[in-house]
Amino acid sequence: MALSRVYWRRVSLGGAGAPPGHLLSLRLQPGRRSPAWGPPRSSRLHLSPKGDVKSLVSSFVAKTKVVNEKYNRFLERRFPRFYAVYSLFFKGFQMLLADAKKARRIKTFMNQKKLMYHQLSYRDMEHLRQFRRDVAKCFFLGIISIPPFANYLVFLLMYLYPRQLLIHHFWTSKQQLEFLDIYHARRKQSHPEILDCLERAIPLLSNAALQRHFTSLCTKVQKGAHPSVGDLLPLKKCFSVYPLDMSHLSTPHVKALSRAMLLTPHLPSVLLRYRLNKHTTVLHQLDKALKRLGIGQLTAQEVKSACYLRGLDSTHLPEDWCRIWLAEWLQFSSSLTDADVSFLLHAVVLFSTNFPGTRH
Repeated sequence: MALSRVYWRRVSLGGAGAPPGHLLSLRLQPGRRSPAWGPPRSSRLHLSPKGDVKSLVSSFVAKTKVVNEKYNRFLERRFPRFYAVYSLFFKGFQMLLADAKKARRIKTFMNQKKLMYHQLSYRDMEHLRQFRRDVAKCFFLGIISIPPFANYLVFLLMYLYPRQLLIHHFWTSKQQLEFLDIYHARRKQSHPEILDCLERAIPLLSNAALQRHFTSLCTKVQKGAHPSVGDLLPLKKCFSVYPLDMSHLSTPHVKALSRAMLLTPHLPSVLLRYRLNKHTTVLHQLDKALKRLGIGQLTAQEVKSACYLRGLDSTHLPEDWCRIWLAEWLQFSSSLTDADVSFLLHAVVLFSTNFPGTRH
């Protein structure tokens, strides 16, 4: 029995012919794994090649798309009304995410090149301006969603009041036209009040010739005529002194101008003046950038959006008429300086009220 155990041990350590000295040296070597357990394992991890990982990811993405398409077809076939709302919100979130990525790229470019907002291109300036307004509206939704279980109520409110709570990414094409018409009707309601404020300020002007020209202009607008650039420019000095410069406008006058610019009038007078000043300054900077770019470089949708921002009811106007109006506006705006904030603000009303083709 003892000999058999010695034999098998010799076989396991290297064969029957292995000498005992060699057996002892193997057993005494520190850190040496016994040959009975096979060759030493490699310490390197054998990972899959990058190509295999990419193929797995691509196949997973492809299968996910197929499943998602089947789910969308199922919803569209069985629950068409729910699918319309679902697809609208899904596409809206995709557009909002794309806008956020573009805004981040613009901000990164500004930091790298050390540029200010007014030094950007027209499209980058307009994108940042619109994105900030969208984020402010989304921030309000986030605030009212903070209480426990309030998110369910928020979804219901968004469905019932899309114009007040949702941004334009989540509007249907029909809703966009409808909501833009509502907004323009509201700002148009403030135009008669602004004209009345201007007429009350005319006797306070020191120049008699300017008084007569101003009275003629207000009468022309009230009778439904569209003033030209030459009708407005002689009144430039009137809006840089009392009583029509920004710091001396009355509170009702400031509130009416806020409604005309689609800004809330339910704020203290100081904040209203600040917001109007900031909004009009950005508008003038956009005019300068658009002048550098050229109206001919804009698409039809960009032209209509630019006109609507400057007070014109462009949703129902032909594109050619919008380009004509925008060219006249840029001709007027390019003759102003950054200090002519009040004049530019009132021109939004005077220059857009009675343009041919707009609804009265």
